[in-house]
Amino acid sequence: MPRMLHALNALLAPALMQRLTLLLNHVLDSEPVARQLLRPRDGALVQLHLERWPRLLPPLPTLCWRVTPAGLLEWCETPPAAAQLHVRVDASNPAALVAQSLTGSQPTVQLDGDAALAADINWLLQNLRWDVAADLERVLGAAAAQQLSAVGAALARGLRQALLGGAARWRAGS
Repeated sequence: MPRMLHALNALLAPALMQRLTLLLNHVLDSEPVARQLLRPRDGALVQLHLERWPRLLPPLPTLCWRVTPAGLLEWCETPPAAAQLHVRVDASNPAALVAQSLTGSQPTVQLDGDAALAADINWLLQNLRWDVAADLERVLGAAAAQQLSAVGAALARGLRQALLGGAARWRAGS
């Protein structure tokens, strides 16, 4: 069974990473200042490390992106060199991390490497948000987008509360 999961992971991981890169670029493209910040960093490699990833879950693909001349990101399946910046996030509880992201909260992030690039990435982490409602509005219209956005926000808050409550109960019991 583990071998089958690893084979499935090997098939799906590149496709998921390409979709994640498209999403990141969509968010970057929605804010002109973001791309202006990244353009001078053309060629820089930024590697994301999800530390303490649970061993029961399939291993993650390489999470490394190269900054393009346009100020966007290109996923590097196999990084050609050492990254100029390492972004470290505690991923010991991936579900809570996702729930935190869905509610707009930021996880604690540690940046190691090139100081100027770290400052730019930190600004992006602090200031960029995916405007899901605006994207939904373009497809579905304003009324439906507003309703779906409200439902999604409520679900995300509920999931976050459930996960954080469950984690607190688990810590209290151990």
